[in-house]
Amino acid sequence: QVQVVESGGGLVQPGGSLRLSCAASGSILSISVMGWYRQAPGKQRELVATSTSGGATNDADSVKSRFTISRDNAKNTVYLQMNSLKPEDTAVYYCNAHASSNDYVLRNYWGQGTQVTVSS
Repeated sequence: QVQVVESGGGLVQPGGSLRLSCAASGSILSISVMGWYRQAPGKQRELVATSTSGGATNDADSVKSRFTISRDNAKNTVYLQMNSLKPEDTAVYYCNAHASSNDYVLRNYWGQGTQVTVSS
């Protein structure tokens, strides 16, 4: 099994910064894509940013030039640096790992989520 754990959320003022971290652990054979999604109250979960094992990234238009995803393959860890935060960035942020375990089957593994609140 694969476990995914996020950290780094909190309360920040508009214009501020936060850095989220996510580590995958357990019986990991390989991880193809790691990424961040978010879900605001009353809204569907949406993609924020993803990173492949080869380093290719994909960002939502709403966070381009403000958020940066990075990844440490050796540590099975992905980070999300969030700058110039806006109130509309308030949401629960979830980490996802598209990974295979002992049975060689790729599955999506989700963390429990971390709350990010942008408010003055």
